[in-house]
Amino acid sequence: MPLAMLSQGESRTITSLSAAGEMKQHLNDMGFIPGQTVTVMGESNSGLILQIKGTRLALNRGLAQKILVS
Repeated sequence: MPLAMLSQGESRTITSLSAAGEMKQHLNDMGFIPGQTVTVMGESNSGLILQIKGTRLALNRGLAQKILVS
């Protein structure tokens, strides 16, 4: 399921990225690597506040759709 479908407080493990090229590399650089756990700390209509590897960051829902979790 895409990361964008999670609700506040949910934690899941990243399984894959559906992005390619520079976008995939950008997500990898931010810590979105298969096997990492990501937690949704907050949400709004435009994006999510996430915690990954002990760091909080904001990600818009378009990018969150490209991150698959289980």
